[in-house]
Amino acid sequence: MQSKRRVFLKGSLAASAAGLAVGAGLLSPRAVMAAEWPKAAFESEGMDNALNELFGSSDVSDSDDITVKAPDIAENGAVVPVTLESKISDTDKVAFFVSKNPNPLVASFNLNGANPFVSTRIRMGETDDVTGVVHAGGKLYQAGKEVKVTIGGCGG
Repeated sequence: MQSKRRVFLKGSLAASAAGLAVGAGLLSPRAVMAAEWPKAAFESEGMDNALNELFGSSDVSDSDDITVKAPDIAENGAVVPVTLESKISDTDKVAFFVSKNPNPLVASFNLNGANPFVSTRIRMGETDDVTGVVHAGGKLYQAGKEVKVTIGGCGG
Protein backbone atom coordinates (compact mmCIF):
# COMPACT_ATOMS: atom_id res chain seq x y z
CA MET A 1 0.00 0.00 0.00
CA GLN A 2 2.78 2.44 0.93
CA SER A 3 4.73 1.84 -2.28
CA LYS A 4 1.68 2.56 -4.47
CA ARG A 5 1.13 5.81 -2.61
CA ARG A 6 4.78 6.82 -3.10
CA VAL A 7 4.65 6.03 -6.83
CA PHE A 8 1.46 8.10 -7.15
CA LEU A 9 2.97 11.04 -5.25
CA LYS A 10 6.20 10.95 -7.31
CA GLY A 11 4.21 10.84 -10.56
CA SER A 12 2.00 13.71 -9.43
CA LEU A 13 5.02 15.80 -8.48
CA ALA A 14 6.72 15.14 -11.83
CA ALA A 15 3.57 16.01 -13.79
CA SER A 16 3.12 19.20 -11.77
CA ALA A 17 6.72 20.25 -12.38
CA ALA A 18 6.40 19.64 -16.11
CA GLY A 19 3.11 21.59 -16.18
CA LEU A 20 4.71 24.53 -14.39
CA ALA A 21 7.69 24.50 -16.78
CA VAL A 22 5.38 24.54 -19.82
CA GLY A 23 3.23 27.28 -18.26
CA ALA A 24 6.27 29.42 -17.50
CA GLY A 25 7.57 29.04 -21.05
CA LEU A 26 10.70 27.17 -19.93
CA LEU A 27 9.71 24.04 -21.81
CA SER A 28 8.15 24.15 -25.26
CA PRO A 29 7.23 21.31 -27.62
CA ARG A 30 9.91 22.44 -30.08
CA ALA A 31 12.56 22.21 -27.34
CA VAL A 32 11.51 18.65 -26.54
CA MET A 33 11.75 17.47 -30.16
CA ALA A 34 14.81 15.56 -31.33
CA ALA A 35 17.78 17.70 -32.22
CA GLU A 36 18.22 16.00 -35.59
CA TRP A 37 14.80 16.70 -37.09
CA PRO A 38 15.21 15.85 -40.82
CA LYS A 39 13.08 18.76 -42.05
CA ALA A 40 14.57 18.81 -45.56
CA ALA A 41 13.87 15.09 -46.00
CA PHE A 42 10.21 15.47 -45.00
CA GLU A 43 9.80 18.43 -47.37
CA SER A 44 11.55 16.74 -50.33
CA GLU A 45 9.65 16.01 -53.51
CA GLY A 46 10.42 12.63 -55.04
CA MET A 47 11.53 9.50 -53.27
CA ASP A 48 15.18 9.67 -54.43
CA ASN A 49 15.50 13.23 -53.08
CA ALA A 50 13.97 12.22 -49.76
CA LEU A 51 16.28 9.19 -49.49
CA ASN A 52 19.32 11.38 -50.20
CA GLU A 53 18.26 13.96 -47.62
CA LEU A 54 17.51 11.37 -44.92
CA PHE A 55 20.24 8.77 -45.49
CA GLY A 56 22.77 10.50 -47.75
CA SER A 57 22.20 7.93 -50.50
CA SER A 58 19.42 6.61 -52.70
CA ASP A 59 21.15 3.27 -53.44
CA VAL A 60 18.62 0.80 -51.97
CA SER A 61 18.57 -3.00 -52.23
CA ASP A 62 15.48 -5.20 -51.90
CA SER A 63 15.49 -7.49 -48.86
CA ASP A 64 13.43 -10.48 -47.75
CA ASP A 65 14.55 -9.80 -44.16
CA ILE A 66 12.19 -6.83 -43.92
CA THR A 67 8.47 -7.30 -43.38
CA VAL A 68 6.07 -4.45 -44.12
CA LYS A 69 2.50 -5.02 -42.96
CA ALA A 70 -0.37 -2.82 -44.08
CA PRO A 71 -3.99 -3.40 -45.07
CA ASP A 72 -4.70 -4.50 -48.64
CA ILE A 73 -7.45 -1.88 -48.84
CA ALA A 74 -7.48 1.31 -46.80
CA GLU A 75 -10.97 2.72 -46.54
CA ASN A 76 -9.59 6.07 -45.43
CA GLY A 77 -6.23 7.24 -46.78
CA ALA A 78 -5.88 9.70 -43.90
CA VAL A 79 -5.25 6.90 -41.39
CA VAL A 80 -3.43 3.84 -42.74
CA PRO A 81 -1.82 1.56 -40.12
CA VAL A 82 1.61 0.23 -41.14
CA THR A 83 4.18 -1.95 -39.39
CA LEU A 84 7.79 -2.74 -40.25
CA GLU A 85 9.96 -5.46 -38.74
CA SER A 86 13.60 -6.01 -39.70
CA LYS A 87 15.69 -9.14 -39.17
CA ILE A 88 18.80 -7.31 -40.38
CA SER A 89 21.37 -6.90 -37.62
CA ASP A 90 22.60 -3.41 -36.69
CA THR A 91 19.40 -1.72 -37.88
CA ASP A 92 19.64 1.86 -36.67
CA LYS A 93 17.12 3.78 -38.81
CA VAL A 94 13.73 2.92 -40.28
CA ALA A 95 11.59 5.06 -42.59
CA PHE A 96 8.31 4.75 -44.48
CA PHE A 97 7.85 6.22 -47.97
CA VAL A 98 4.81 6.61 -50.25
CA SER A 99 6.15 7.71 -53.64
CA LYS A 100 2.89 9.22 -54.99
CA ASN A 101 2.41 11.49 -51.96
CA PRO A 102 3.38 15.15 -52.49
CA ASN A 103 6.15 14.54 -49.93
CA PRO A 104 7.08 10.83 -50.07
CA LEU A 105 8.74 10.52 -46.64
CA VAL A 106 5.89 9.90 -44.19
CA ALA A 107 7.70 8.59 -41.09
CA SER A 108 11.27 8.20 -39.83
CA PHE A 109 12.61 6.49 -36.71
CA ASN A 110 16.10 6.44 -35.16
CA LEU A 111 16.41 3.18 -33.23
CA ASN A 112 19.97 3.25 -31.83
CA GLY A 113 20.01 -0.23 -30.31
CA ALA A 114 16.26 -0.69 -30.08
CA ASN A 115 14.36 -3.67 -31.46
CA PRO A 116 13.86 -3.06 -35.22
CA PHE A 117 10.06 -3.07 -35.01
CA VAL A 118 7.95 0.04 -35.60
CA SER A 119 4.24 0.59 -36.03
CA THR A 120 2.50 3.84 -36.91
CA ARG A 121 -0.30 5.35 -38.97
CA ILE A 122 0.41 7.23 -42.17
CA ARG A 123 -1.43 9.32 -44.76
CA MET A 124 -1.77 8.23 -48.37
CA GLY A 125 -3.17 10.34 -51.18
CA GLU A 126 -3.94 7.45 -53.52
CA THR A 127 -3.31 3.77 -54.17
CA ASP A 128 0.43 3.13 -54.00
CA ASP A 129 3.16 0.99 -52.45
CA VAL A 130 4.17 1.69 -48.87
CA THR A 131 7.94 1.24 -48.88
CA GLY A 132 9.83 0.52 -45.70
CA VAL A 133 13.52 1.44 -45.82
CA VAL A 134 16.02 0.16 -43.25
CA HIS A 135 19.50 1.59 -42.66
CA ALA A 136 21.83 -1.08 -41.27
CA GLY A 137 25.59 -1.42 -41.42
CA GLY A 138 25.91 1.64 -43.66
CA LYS A 139 23.60 0.18 -46.34
CA LEU A 140 19.96 0.70 -47.27
CA TYR A 141 17.43 -2.10 -47.68
CA GLN A 142 13.77 -1.93 -48.67
CA ALA A 143 10.54 -3.89 -48.82
CA GLY A 144 7.07 -2.77 -49.83
CA LYS A 145 3.37 -3.51 -49.72
CA GLU A 146 0.68 -2.19 -52.07
CA VAL A 147 -2.25 -0.46 -50.38
CA LYS A 148 -5.42 0.42 -52.29
CA VAL A 149 -6.94 3.68 -51.03
CA THR A 150 -10.68 4.14 -51.51
CA ILE A 151 -11.09 7.60 -49.89
CA GLY A 152 -8.28 10.15 -50.37
CA GLY A 153 -6.08 11.21 -47.50
CA CYS A 154 -3.48 13.85 -48.30
CA GLY A 155 -4.56 14.32 -51.89
CA GLY A 156 -8.26 14.89 -51.56
